[in-house]
Amino acid sequence: MEQLFNIDFKKISTSSNKEELERKKYFDLFLKTGLPNKKNESWKFSDLNFIISKNFKQIANYDNFKFDKKIELINDFDHNHIILINGVFKSCDIRFEEKEKVKIERLNSLKGISNQSNNNLHNLNQALSLGGFNLEVQKDYKCKKPIIIYNYFTSNLDNKIINNSNQIKLNQNSELILIEYNIGEQCKFLKNTFEKININKGSELKTFTIQKTKSNGYFYKNISGTQDYNSSYQNFILSSGLKFNKIEIDMDLVKENASCYILAGLILGKEEHQEIKTRVNHMATNCKSYQKIKNVLQKDSKGVYQGKIFVKDNAQKTDAYQLSKALILDDRAEFNAKPELEIYADDVKCSHGSTSGSIDDDAIHYLMTRGIELPIAKKLLINGFINEIFEKIPEEKLKIFLEKSIKEQVNGI
Repeated sequence: MEQLFNIDFKKISTSSNKEELERKKYFDLFLKTGLPNKKNESWKFSDLNFIISKNFKQIANYDNFKFDKKIELINDFDHNHIILINGVFKSCDIRFEEKEKVKIERLNSLKGISNQSNNNLHNLNQALSLGGFNLEVQKDYKCKKPIIIYNYFTSNLDNKIINNSNQIKLNQNSELILIEYNIGEQCKFLKNTFEKININKGSELKTFTIQKTKSNGYFYKNISGTQDYNSSYQNFILSSGLKFNKIEIDMDLVKENASCYILAGLILGKEEHQEIKTRVNHMATNCKSYQKIKNVLQKDSKGVYQGKIFVKDNAQKTDAYQLSKALILDDRAEFNAKPELEIYADDVKCSHGSTSGSIDDDAIHYLMTRGIELPIAKKLLINGFINEIFEKIPEEKLKIFLEKSIKEQVNGI
């Protein structure tokens, strides 16, 4: 493992000798266990040690970079924005909001995310993180426009590793739409991100993850959070086009009437591997969770979904639903699903399911009898299969933008 990671701690700006020693301590802890592999149940379908060792001969922390390129902003709808360059906070513009109501600043990485002792990638993150962003919405404030995070990656990242941490907090009765928009150059790198979310009483957070173009990057993101009374969290994942991507989501519904929605629509192509792993913990009464994960797999791609619903003994009246669906377009493609229920309360409504198969021949035949050619008929059905996840988005301009993004991906098949 030491031979794979060639880390120069002098390239990391630290505030004190104590911080430098602390970082080295975390890195030594990481080296003892290394990258996760199939011996870890959470990684049985996505052996990161094998994948990274196969594709990288050596990984270094990246050099200092200069960035003078103008990022092309989305013009489909009005929005605020945050700019991250290689995971590091660069600037923000919240022109549509009351400035004192939305706080955005660079996050001090070593103070941002609490230790996750069972996740060795957290040790790696703490050792090498250059910080991300801290975002806080004040009490009773509903953001007027979405905030887009332009996550830009420069062209000098080949065989480099990026580590960053983000923190998002919604105070009581606040609302926010947050869109992570990944853009950048075609190079091979590893990105390791930890994100903490805190949604207080009566607040609502909607997050979207979108990949603009295909990327040779290898991405891991860990999202953990808590939800208070009558809060709502909706996470839409559309991060197609990545060489490797694993997103882990662990949400605690700690007060009654909290609701959590996780919806994903992924279109995977040649040599692409993506996994979504979720754990929704129902810790209080009358909470609701809804998960729907959809994959379109072509060529030799691999899709994975591991989802767990945990219901504590006092979490009566829980309503939890979980479903994964895969549309397999090639015999070489692979889809693995592992749905789980762990229930200790007796007055609950919980269900899970998983299906996979090819495109419906009868539907293809029906469209072709109406004069639609076979390639277009297939794309129409794929588009309809994925677009179902947008039903819960009331913001019309945002919905149109997302549907357009999916259509562009489908047309690339």
